Amino acid sequence: MHIDTIIPAEPAWQTQALCAQTGADFFFPEPGSSVREAKRICAMCEMRPACLEYALANDERFGVWGGLSEKERLSLRRAAR
Repeated sequence: MHIDTIIPAEPAWQTQALCAQTGADFFFPEPGSSVREAKRICAMCEMRPACLEYALANDERFGVWGGLSEKERLSLRRAAR
């Protein structure tokens, strides 16, 4: 018996995002570490709106997504209610 595994495709914006060329360390820092560098990279990225939309839609709770930290995204979700 042969079972094919279907791997979901990455959204197109992820391959074009600057974070894909930088590395996860900036975007998922140790607790208490600065996210300044991640936000600087996000500010230059054309994929930032798509990234933020993805993070909000998928309830990403860790790291910097779309230029916002976990706390900033939580505040944004609360304000939208």
